[in-house]
Amino acid sequence: MQLKDKFEGGEFAVLAEMEPPKGVDVAGMTDNAARVKGKVDAFVVPEMSNAVMRMSSLGGAMVLQGRGLETVFQVCCRDRNRIAIQADLLAAYSCGITSVMAVQGEDTSFGDHHQARSVYDIDLLDLLRAVKGLEEGRDMAGIELAGAPEFLIGSRIDAATRDRSPELEADEMRKKIDAGAEFFISPPVFDLSVIEPFQKRFQTDGVKILPTVLLLKSVGMARYMARNVEAVYVPDELIARIQKAPDKVKECVQVAGELVRQMKDAGYAGALIATIGWEQKLPEILESL
Repeated sequence: MQLKDKFEGGEFAVLAEMEPPKGVDVAGMTDNAARVKGKVDAFVVPEMSNAVMRMSSLGGAMVLQGRGLETVFQVCCRDRNRIAIQADLLAAYSCGITSVMAVQGEDTSFGDHHQARSVYDIDLLDLLRAVKGLEEGRDMAGIELAGAPEFLIGSRIDAATRDRSPELEADEMRKKIDAGAEFFISPPVFDLSVIEPFQKRFQTDGVKILPTVLLLKSVGMARYMARNVEAVYVPDELIARIQKAPDKVKECVQVAGELVRQMKDAGYAGALIATIGWEQKLPEILESL
């Protein structure tokens, strides 16, 4: 069942982030994905997260798609102009990739190629409108296409950013919905009360919200995120729980599994599991489902 069908059927969808390699050896990526085939509905392939150069999202998605694994192709404003972005979207659809996620992209100053120049020819709303325009059979220059794609279109929701009001973020979400977004993926969520207002506001509109479940790796990582990542709220109780656990890695895996179950029970459209290099832990997390 395709991701779009699962959403339309009201079933809980499990997504997993699968980072492409920094190189051409795709064995690790494909092996980890194959281990959870049938348990994960689609793999979100990031487009060079944190501006670190690696295989593109389109390339990684094509590799997984070629092995019978559904993917979500992440499209980024940072690296390509409007011509290249539209070309990649058409190529993706022609290769069987029918779900896309539009993102702004982190600035190149965060990455490993500090001399690189960001493109940002179009912004996120322009990108969403461009995808919608392709679906309507015309490119951004208004020229008719020889066959139009039909995507499931997603974007991001910044639900817990500390210096941004929920009302302002809800307005931004509405603009993205008007531009074509059908589902939203949040930053990591460790307390559902943070994102609950958005779920209540947009659920009646049929908008799908998928919180991200980030696999913590240590107490230090949890503390760092609580203090330094403004888009993420990590409760003190959770940090204390991991601190007290005799096997902290096992406890982190258990926490991730519990969060996925909570999101399913709370009526969310699905969840995105992000393991940031620990993809081999995906089967353990999914055991809870």
